[in-house]
Amino acid sequence: MSRIIFLGTSGSSAVTSKQMRSSGGIILQAGDLQFHLDPGPGALNKAREFGINPNHTCVVLVSHNHINHCNDLNAVVEAMTHAGLEHRGLILASKSIIQPTEGHPFLTKYHQKLVEKIIPMEKHHKVAVDDVEIHTLPVQHTDDAALGFKFFCPKFTLGYTGDTILSADLLEELMGSDILILNVPYPGNTAEGMNLDTEAATKIIGTVQPRLAILTHFGMDMLKADPMIEAREIQRITAVQTVAAYDGLTIAPGGWESLKSPVKGY
Repeated sequence: MSRIIFLGTSGSSAVTSKQMRSSGGIILQAGDLQFHLDPGPGALNKAREFGINPNHTCVVLVSHNHINHCNDLNAVVEAMTHAGLEHRGLILASKSIIQPTEGHPFLTKYHQKLVEKIIPMEKHHKVAVDDVEIHTLPVQHTDDAALGFKFFCPKFTLGYTGDTILSADLLEELMGSDILILNVPYPGNTAEGMNLDTEAATKIIGTVQPRLAILTHFGMDMLKADPMIEAREIQRITAVQTVAAYDGLTIAPGGWESLKSPVKGY
């Protein structure tokens, strides 16, 4: 069984600091594998709230070095390894997390010793974990080392943009995705700081034509505009089923036909 669970949908420092939406990241369960993407503040609290056992996580992925994506990385590593009693797990993270050009790494030296393997990821990098292949995506963000991820699972392909602007390279790499998760902090055409807005998300979804598109990572302006309304408009324009994530949203890949948009919470 495969599932995608949103432990948080916050996409700005203002929304995160006020916890108007949680910022715990995303869980991908594919068969016996459990991946944790971008564990920001509250990752373990929300994992417990939504029934996720962090010790079952085998891979933690971090797209870049902003706090709402990586703040709880070390705490997740402790939970994954039972504070080092089990030497296990894989960290796939941008170089800005593990090998920063200045300052200390977000993954501490102590926590680096707790896991089995750490791979500093670059754009166009490929890694296989059992029967899941992971490709990094060529995103462009204020962290030059930022990445997106594309998961090739046995029964579906999932693209996760992370934080980025729209580019031809990104569009090309996202093609073939059954499910798209897009970080869209801004409504309409109001994007700032090398992020996506609804207009850019519409172009991506309309070009890639996934089976299902999910908007997440909402900033204050997007919450004021109402992500559900923005998702409705994208679906109207692209004819692609599009939903706005909420904290705790769980999706079973392959079961997207059962999702009716818009509904309460989407």
